[in-house]
Amino acid sequence: MRGRRLSRDFFARHVLDVARELIGRRLVFERRGREVAGRIVEVEAYRGPHDPASHAFRGPTERSAIMFGPPGHTYVYLSYGMHHCLNVVTEPEGEAAAVLIRALEPTDGIASMRRRRGNMAVERLARGPGCVTRALGLDLRHNGLDLASGPLWIDARPACAPGRTLSGPRIGIRAAVDRPWRFVLEGSPAVSGPRRRTGGMPPEGRALASRAARDLR
Repeated sequence: MRGRRLSRDFFARHVLDVARELIGRRLVFERRGREVAGRIVEVEAYRGPHDPASHAFRGPTERSAIMFGPPGHTYVYLSYGMHHCLNVVTEPEGEAAAVLIRALEPTDGIASMRRRRGNMAVERLARGPGCVTRALGLDLRHNGLDLASGPLWIDARPACAPGRTLSGPRIGIRAAVDRPWRFVLEGSPAVSGPRRRTGGMPPEGRALASRAARDLR
């Protein structure tokens, strides 16, 4: 099921805007002429020097250097020596912001995902950042891929209907835990963490994350 990929301009914006607008879009990995894909249902935003939970908070390192590069590339790292995590680099070059892809609802290549993850319920195949990369077959070799032209891309078709994206605190971190920079698709069984609304987005809370971002500019 082909689509039209997001352009680099989409990623060259504030990380919170990108994170929120990724919810509901298909993430696609093309391998040997076939697509393995899933709808993005959970993400977290990390904002470089403005965010003590970011790998780029103290400046570039060998691992985080890709975050300081052009937007629209992947940042893949190994967490605790066990799980690969997929991030999308955002904002203009030098800003070092990125969106962690935490969960997908599989849509294509489910048999391939099960070969990698096991014969389990579809909603569990890519529930959690380590499961996302394992289900898609991504690892450190895919660090730095160009989403605007490479085999990994995100469908530009409209995201889910307004009112279905919720925000709340990020999970699994120790710093800046109160920032509502985690976004989920309401009601998705594939969301990896708490599903209850903790920092509502639309209608009345749509500006919550944006206000937090402005405070940190």
